[in-house]
Amino acid sequence: MKPGQGATVVGGAGAPCTVRMVGPALLVLLLVLGCGPQAPAEGSDDRTVELGVPLEKSIALYVGSALTEDGSVLLAGFGHEPSSHWLEVTESAHFPAGTTLEVGITEEARLPGRRIRVAQEGGTARFVSSNYSEFAGFPSPLTNGGLNEHGVAARTVWSPSRPELVERTPSPQTGMSYSDLARSVMERATTAREAAELVGELVEAHGYATYGGNSFLFADSEEGWVVITYAGGERLWAAERLGEEDVRVLYPGYIREFPVDFQDDLGYLASEHLVDFATGEGWFDPSEGRTLDLPRVFGRPFPSEPSVDDAVFRYPPEREEEVRDLAPVSLEDAFAWVRDPRWSDDRAGYGQVAHLRPDVPGELETLWVSVAPAVSAPLVPFHVGARDVPLEFKQHRYMTAGASSTFLDPRVALLEGTRSAFRAFKRLFYLTCSDPEAFYGPVTAELEELERGLLDEVVRTEEVASELLATDRLDQARDLLTVHLHERLLEGMELAIRLAEAVEGQVRSNGPATVPEVEPPEGATWRPESEPMALPEDAVDSVERLHCYVPGLVELPRGHDSFADLTGELVPLR
Repeated sequence: MKPGQGATVVGGAGAPCTVRMVGPALLVLLLVLGCGPQAPAEGSDDRTVELGVPLEKSIALYVGSALTEDGSVLLAGFGHEPSSHWLEVTESAHFPAGTTLEVGITEEARLPGRRIRVAQEGGTARFVSSNYSEFAGFPSPLTNGGLNEHGVAARTVWSPSRPELVERTPSPQTGMSYSDLARSVMERATTAREAAELVGELVEAHGYATYGGNSFLFADSEEGWVVITYAGGERLWAAERLGEEDVRVLYPGYIREFPVDFQDDLGYLASEHLVDFATGEGWFDPSEGRTLDLPRVFGRPFPSEPSVDDAVFRYPPEREEEVRDLAPVSLEDAFAWVRDPRWSDDRAGYGQVAHLRPDVPGELETLWVSVAPAVSAPLVPFHVGARDVPLEFKQHRYMTAGASSTFLDPRVALLEGTRSAFRAFKRLFYLTCSDPEAFYGPVTAELEELERGLLDEVVRTEEVASELLATDRLDQARDLLTVHLHERLLEGMELAIRLAEAVEGQVRSNGPATVPEVEPPEGATWRPESEPMALPEDAVDSVERLHCYVPGLVELPRGHDSFADLTGELVPLR
């Protein structure tokens, strides 16, 4: 059976059951229950039949200005955290000399660590971001970056280091985590190159606290930089410049051929001992060439072969070629790419597209955001000049780490009493992806109709804000951007609520809602729906998560308007 495709199976009692997740653990369960999956559909890709997990991990996309419709640079993607998510505006600040900040990870992390304090002095920049509460046991709040007032955008993406480096990681390890580094870049960097340099400086000064290897993708309106940070406690890192004609997909993060004499090339940066370390370990022989294949030397084999990563879509060159074929790439093309159901699944915590234009005032730098998987949430323009986000888009306890084992702090009762936008969009996600053949197209049509209106409206909003800024009316400009953000975020949430009601209404009109096809433990009297709702811990990397991908449902990558004819098809049942 192809990954991403549901299977209709028949249980021992003869009742059909539809399964949306496939993998070794679930297949064993199906056999125990007397169920058997359907054969693959005609025309299936042989690779997808053999593999179990195509949809996994965070992803990022860089498109250079020569390949975009309006000459901007685009930086898009999302993180893959099983966590609550929320939006945040971080104000600029100034810290007196001697101020320090606690960074790093704790003993609860996947690779245990110890927190340290580093200098936090001078001024920091204003930036907007998505935050979340948990990943790999790292302390909250966490971020993968965002967009700052200098027009520097950041994403972080998994990039596994070779096993020998992971194994030699000190226990406990100390240093700055990927989130600490991303936040520092947002606070300090004024260009993408400066962001890459800053990561290197911080890693070398304080060390890197890792979960097994990571990468960063930084961009401004002129260029991008990929940075790889390696596990092992050796303070190893490498960076490569991306230009106006480049497309780069990190899935996972990678840099291929890296020059031995990188110090003489302005397009590369790295720790000084990078080549010497590889040579000393016997991972690289200088007599064999003047470049290092970084994934082979320090990471995992590349390309991301199915035999290595058990993945179908996780092959960056194919993804990059798809994007090149779209050129000139529009902003809405980037929306559709982030929303692509091949990777926008249950583990896609949010969606982001940084629209990096030259000569834009810092207040008008724009990060288009969805607070939940973009497959079920519209992307809304989040200007750096906005003062704050609605209460509904701040942190709530739904999926927040530790929420199920503690009571509420009374000081946040009002915040928790508001509706959670993240929960509203996730509800739409669960309903839509329970039957994507019926609901994915109509839901997408409604989300993208809203976005088309926003693309026109944001131009007028920015024109007015620019006039206010040109006449030194900063407060009025910020008020305008804040009102616009609040109205559009809430409009998107209300749309998600209406669509969820419509989908649920149609499901219920077809008959009683189904309950999980699971068996309680021997001797138990409770019903199946009282069983734990989480994927088994040992199945997270071997069983598909919920998603809306159905092979052949729509050609991918697709245009932003590919479902436009389905607008208005979903009508809530009263």
